Amino acid sequence: MPRGLKYKSVAALQAAIDAYFESCEGRIVTDENGAPVLFKGMIVREGEHPATVTGLAYALGFKSRQALLNYQDRPAFHDAISRAKMRIEAYTEERLFDRDGVNGAKFSLTNNFSGWSAAGAREPETEGVRIVDDVPEEDNN
Repeated sequence: MPRGLKYKSVAALQAAIDAYFESCEGRIVTDENGAPVLFKGMIVREGEHPATVTGLAYALGFKSRQALLNYQDRPAFHDAISRAKMRIEAYTEERLFDRDGVNGAKFSLTNNFSGWSAAGAREPETEGVRIVDDVPEEDNN
């Protein structure tokens, strides 16, 4: 017997998606006066972490990344999940310009998002190996 839907409405799903992305931003660290703490001109955040497809699936309460992808196949929820995944993909693509994040970004894009492939990746050739036997035989007599 099929289980009921985890989210009864797109609004409920979208609220959970928004909460996930907000959690990725972390909490702003403040000093004793309540002012944001800065480090090299940047606001310090505690608990900040990158958004990922698997992290989104986990935060939404799915048992696997695949369960999220299956939910995306439902017409009512397709756009909300597609937009969330595109936000993750955009962030990951931006990491291609960051020396420290480029390798992880390449891996994630080629394995988690369609339309990306590793540079130099080629389709396997469909022709078999051709053996050329043009070496003259020696006469052992």
